[in-house]
Amino acid sequence: MLIKIAFRNILRQRRRSLLTGLSISGGYFLFALTLSLIEGSYNNMIRIFTESHVGHVQIHLDDYLTRPKIYKSISDKDEIETILSADNRIIGFAPRIYSPALSFSEEDTAMVQLIGVDAKKETTVSRLREKIVTGSFFSSQGGENDRTQAMVGKGLAIKLGLDINDEFIVIGQGADGSIANDVFVVSAIIGKKSSGERMNVYLPLQALQEFLSMELSVHEYSMLLEDVADSRSVAKDLQKKLPELVVSPWQEVEEMFYKSMEADKQGNWVFLVLLMIIVFIGVLNTVLMSVLERTREFGVLRAIGYRSGTLVNLIFMETVLLSMMSLILGVIIALPSIMWFSDTGFMMPEPMDMGGIEFQHFKGELTAQILFLPMGIILLFAALISLFPAIRAARLDPADALGKF
Repeated sequence: MLIKIAFRNILRQRRRSLLTGLSISGGYFLFALTLSLIEGSYNNMIRIFTESHVGHVQIHLDDYLTRPKIYKSISDKDEIETILSADNRIIGFAPRIYSPALSFSEEDTAMVQLIGVDAKKETTVSRLREKIVTGSFFSSQGGENDRTQAMVGKGLAIKLGLDINDEFIVIGQGADGSIANDVFVVSAIIGKKSSGERMNVYLPLQALQEFLSMELSVHEYSMLLEDVADSRSVAKDLQKKLPELVVSPWQEVEEMFYKSMEADKQGNWVFLVLLMIIVFIGVLNTVLMSVLERTREFGVLRAIGYRSGTLVNLIFMETVLLSMMSLILGVIIALPSIMWFSDTGFMMPEPMDMGGIEFQHFKGELTAQILFLPMGIILLFAALISLFPAIRAARLDPADALGKF
């Protein structure tokens, strides 16, 4: 019965109800669309960042992640790869080796980071092949004069004056304390002059193992998952199966990036809160004016026996019912736009460089959270806002209310 009365009151105040409804629908549209773009852009950044090199989960020995040493290596590869292959959540995994070294050519010298990768497995985890600017990925034919092939960062190539098929020398320290040195031939140039891998030298895994006297040991296993959201749960499960090793999700591997991204997302919520405050002020003003204009009506209702609680429920019901109708309209308006942004998106005027991969396609995201979270927040606050005018109406003295007219 109360719902029918509330619905009739909404229809009777068509003009004011329309203004309130449009305010709520517009607020929902802006809230949901902005949230979709925020979540879509950040998830796209996470995808590009993790697929660039980091992966979604990594495995190391002891504290190698924070204090890398050449001797902190993983030797039991067979057990690890058997466990990783049996997990359906893992798309691919790749072993890696890292070591600092000194490289030089006829023109200059430079400190470099040697990275040993498995030519087949690495492509299932990272976008290393896509970062090649010139040249080609490791091939089975070998380099010029049977030299080991090496892919070098753009910055190193410029500093040492290297081009495809040029030779350069690398000197480092082996795992057994010996001096490691060899001549390599450039097979590809990676990334840009300013990208993160500008001073990296990528070598075939076996070649770098021999160079560093590491036998079959590796420093890291990186994994790519079906769903990046599972990174923490997969890391936790693998940690139980590999207690002697340290399994870390990408949020711990790249803690600074993750924290800065989370801080930026929280900053965007400030904008959303300000947007909602504007909407709620408009709703409060509309409901309050409605109560003021209906003072005589409420006085009559109180005079014929309406209780204060019933009056509060009536105004509360009117606001909630109008908000729900407005939110349904907001969903109908917002859904096509959100779907377009999530499926098609748009191209930014200038590309952004993320780990050597150009990021220019800006897309949103469509999930149940994006649709229903703004709806729940708006409905909750609209209900809370209605309480103040409702309580004011309930406290009216019938004689005073009727005496004003």
